[in-house]
Order: sequence, then C-alpha cells, then structure tokens
Amino acid sequence: MVNGLKLPAEFRGRVEDILAGRVEPVPARHSATVAVLRDHDRHGLQVFLLRRVRSMAFAPGAYVFPGGAVDPRDGEAELAWCGRPPADWGAAFKADEALARELVCAAVRETFEETLVLLAGPTGETVVDDTRGDDWEADRQALLDRSLSFGDFLDRRGLVLRSDLLRPWAHWITPKVEPKRYDTRFFVAAMPAGQRARDVSTEADRAAWVRPAEAAERVRAGEWMMLPPTITMVTELAEYDTVADVLAARREIVVHEPTAEIIDGEAYLVLPEPSARHYPGG
Repeated sequence: MVNGLKLPAEFRGRVEDILAGRVEPVPARHSATVAVLRDHDRHGLQVFLLRRVRSMAFAPGAYVFPGGAVDPRDGEAELAWCGRPPADWGAAFKADEALARELVCAAVRETFEETLVLLAGPTGETVVDDTRGDDWEADRQALLDRSLSFGDFLDRRGLVLRSDLLRPWAHWITPKVEPKRYDTRFFVAAMPAGQRARDVSTEADRAAWVRPAEAAERVRAGEWMMLPPTITMVTELAEYDTVADVLAARREIVVHEPTAEIIDGEAYLVLPEPSARHYPGG
C-alpha cells in the first residue's frame, strides 16, 4: 500500500519530467509558521487555524497555521530579543545562526500580520496585552507592504521579541513537484493573555479555534482540507491535554520532504514518517 496521496492526472507529466531531470524544481523559500494554542474551559486544548481563500496560488481552500516567508530584514542584529539565543534555535532546526534569527522573527512577525497576536512585550517578562486599535492596524499594514521592518516596528514601540514563548515543533519542505515551494519550520506558542486572535489577513476567509483532534477528524471526513504537514501536526497535538503539556514536550526535529513518484502508471505524493521524535515531559 502506498503511504501517500494520489495526485491529479495533470501532475503526471511534471513528475516524470522532474524524475528524469528534464525540469529543475523551483527553489524552496525559507518560511516559518506558528500553531497558536489556548486552553478552553469547556473544550480543552485548542489551536487557531485560518482557511486560505480559494483564489490563492498556493494551497487554496486549505486550513493552515499563521505564517509566511522570511523577510531578509527579519535577521536584523540589533533586534531586542528575550529567550534562547539564535544559535540554540539553529541547533534545533539545523540552520545557521543568521537563518535561525530570521526564522524566529518571521514566525512572530507573520503571526502578528495575520492574526494580530504579538509575541513581544515591553520587557523580557511581559507581553503586550492588547493589539486592537487604529495605531496597531497602521503598523500591521506597514509591515505588510514592507515600508516598516519588523526590527523598526519593535524598536519604535519599545518592545522585546519573546522567543521564549515559542517552541520548535517540525520542519517540512514542499515537494519538488510543486510550482511554489517552501522550506518551513513549524513552531508552537501559547496565546498571550489579554490578546485576541482574529482573521485580519486578506489571504484567509475563515478563522477557527478548534480542538486538534476535531480538526484531524474533519480532514479525515472530507470536510476540511489540509496539507500533509498541517494534518500531521494537528494529529500530534491531539495527544496532549493542555498548552503546558505541548510546550513541555521535547522534540528532535527531523526534516521531511514528501516525494512525487509514478506508481503503477499514476502519480503519487509519497509521505514521510511522523515529523519528529517527541517525548512527554520537559
């Protein structure tokens, strides 16, 4: 039995071309994404998901975590920073120190751009308690159009990036057969007290807080669509009862890149084993 997904018939020619070396795969862009988590009084552990609009070139209609590509300015050295240093993040994600810094900054910046959740505070022990208001929206728009760098945004507001609120979770690379590809590091983070996660992105048409197990079941039932990394991650998160349990999990990150193959004359996306070895507790 094939551990994977049958691709539409139109993919067969591209798969054959890439396997034969007639077509060069598109380079994968570095990106970061964050599963924002909360503990709900009645529903228990929940994760925040966005549904991408169907007009998007990449993953239209899919439920995803907030995230996006690295901005070259994300690695500015003068950025106010709290938590494990970039070198430690690099060790977790097998990245050099400069890229590790860019990935953490991209994770925090993209989460703010798409949800107004901001993992930063006036000090290394505090977090912004509310990001609603016209001034915050103006800054979000400036970040989106790249007229304001993330470092300048934090500096102007006197904020410290709270990398200690993030944890590394997984690393997936888009298959070579895809016309748009990303080299993505996945993070988890707790929803900061006082803030509200909202869909403020033009790239999404729905936002939902949902139990990871329910999200996985909706995918299996055909009600929701998710890319393999997302469905793998919500399935893994369903093993935990609380946000604290997730944040305490020890992860050994393994790089995974699904491969496209021709099997019995048809194109398949062959999926890897689970995205990391993980252990309960600190």
